[in-house]
Amino acid sequence: MTGIGGGVELGAQAARSRALAVLRVRSRALAVALLPAAVAVILLAGGSTGHLVGGGWDAARWAVSVLALLVLAATAAVALVVARARPAVTPTVAVAEESAPDLYRMVRDLADRLDVPAPSAIALTPDCDSWLEDRTHPAHGPPPARDQDDLSDPVGPARRRSAAAPVLVIGSPFLWWMRVGELRAVLAPVVAGTGPAAHPDIAAARRFIRGLDAAVAATSTDGRGPLARAARGGIGGVSRLLLRGCRVHAAEMERGVAAAAAERAQAVDYGLRIVAQEQVGLAYAGWDRLLTRVALPAWRMGRWPSRLDVGVVAALTELSRRDRLAEGFASRLGERPACDLLEEPGLMDEAVSLLAARLFHGGPAETGPDWAPVGWEEYPEEVVDRAWRTDAARLHRVLDTLGVRRAAEGAAPGTDGPTLSRVLDHLTTTPAEAPVPARDPAADADPDATPGTAHHATPGTGTATPDDQATSDPQAATASDPSDPQAATTPDDQATTTPAAPGNADHSDDGNGTEDDDDDLAGTTPRGAALAAGLSAQLAREEARTQALASGTAPPPPGTTTGPAATGTALWDDRALPLLPLQPPRTGREILTAHITAMVCCAAMDTAGATPGLDWLDGPTLLVDGARRADLALHVRSLVETGDPAPLRAWLSDLGVRPEKPVRLV
Repeated sequence: MTGIGGGVELGAQAARSRALAVLRVRSRALAVALLPAAVAVILLAGGSTGHLVGGGWDAARWAVSVLALLVLAATAAVALVVARARPAVTPTVAVAEESAPDLYRMVRDLADRLDVPAPSAIALTPDCDSWLEDRTHPAHGPPPARDQDDLSDPVGPARRRSAAAPVLVIGSPFLWWMRVGELRAVLAPVVAGTGPAAHPDIAAARRFIRGLDAAVAATSTDGRGPLARAARGGIGGVSRLLLRGCRVHAAEMERGVAAAAAERAQAVDYGLRIVAQEQVGLAYAGWDRLLTRVALPAWRMGRWPSRLDVGVVAALTELSRRDRLAEGFASRLGERPACDLLEEPGLMDEAVSLLAARLFHGGPAETGPDWAPVGWEEYPEEVVDRAWRTDAARLHRVLDTLGVRRAAEGAAPGTDGPTLSRVLDHLTTTPAEAPVPARDPAADADPDATPGTAHHATPGTGTATPDDQATSDPQAATASDPSDPQAATTPDDQATTTPAAPGNADHSDDGNGTEDDDDDLAGTTPRGAALAAGLSAQLAREEARTQALASGTAPPPPGTTTGPAATGTALWDDRALPLLPLQPPRTGREILTAHITAMVCCAAMDTAGATPGLDWLDGPTLLVDGARRADLALHVRSLVETGDPAPLRAWLSDLGVRPEKPVRLV
């Protein structure tokens, strides 16, 4: 059974022809490498028979023989690296057959209906996608045991590497959101791909391409000396040259394999597959929203949600409730979910959730005091409340370094703690101040600019009001108010908080990001821009400190080593985590808005009885009398962009929040 046949599967025939083209590239490269050796053999044979004699022929024999030996040695080195280099493997959670017998039974039945080999194993990935992955390389562990449903070579283990079926990788959100019939329909064209993958020519072409790709990755690391770097550069250059020669043929081969698989799968649940594809798009949207809005805040707090797949079901159910276009999707929940095919779906969900935290955030491989699982019931208290109070505490620390007084003159006793009024009063724009306008290169270049354009300068370093001048120097503020323990700074604190002005504190070691940050803070007030820069710098220092502690004290995962040898023992290189970061770094304006929002929420919880909550689509939310208040962001933006606190103060007054009362911080 080759999976290539008949005039019906034209895609499989096209894939085989492209695979032969890839193999021809390999054969031509080998022929070029053997050409000097062939010439040397001819010259040596001619000399031994007395036909090619003389001084010139002797010199040619020596030169060509030396060249042939060098080329053969280089060819052997390239072939050895290509053969031994470890192909990339997607990080997944293996699903043993005893932990999911129904799932294996469904996949094998599907393979029988498609008349293709069954996958050798099943694995889950924290992504909304499914594919086949070849893991027959010796570095990936022992080959899977032969099964009666696998297409194994009857000759024995000598050829099992080329004949073993690939591993079926299934996106975990599919198992929890889709019904059993929908999952079967979605997996049909994926499982059908095992037929073309079993063809010897396609399998050999794929192994060759994966070997070249792995060789390029292996030679991209720095060598220990000039000779090693030169050898790596040469091998990498040859591998890249061969990859460029195979690129077009490899892409067309994979298209042909996909077309053949789709064509073969049309005979199985075709009508249901159309409906299931709608669920694929919906699951992708819900999964992305859950990771970026719900999981990411928890990861930043050192907690990882242990039931992400359950969360995506809740998120999509909430979407069905809100969106009239998705009303029909909720009615599917009465059918049997695909996760019932697992014996212990909770354990699988927990393993996939931890893997997602590693891939998308770079968290540790094991739980610990600073990296603990959290359930959805504890999420509001363990994540939302702690995150808001941590951000509020950071906001007040930065205000301390900027020299902002904790209580206004004439304030009532007991109001010198961390209050929301302190933040509002500091960010309030006086009539003499104006928001920082957009950058004007002509005005920046003109030394005789009018006073109205004075704020084109870097935030925190331009013209300041007398109030600003009195509070812009942390050291001067500390000396002026020695009785305030929160505002006092030690010499160590001064060394880390005053190397640069607030407006460019986070650019002290990067001279290329100033203009981009100025553009981001354009339209904010000077005080808001300075505070945003201080918060960005403080966050950068905290993240650098956390990474330094993690790299210096965190133990390596079990079964791996540290240093250069780690690359050779792990199935995938986890030294560059996160492999798939969810979001780009936050801008200064986003950081400032998030911290002010957190401070407002803390004040609402401590003085008005509000509670932290979880919205499955929007993440952390503020609940007042059990109802979500989603109108806070608009008022916070008004304060950040214009320095006008009136809308926010009116909102606080309506809820009964007392901004002059101190709040509890972490």
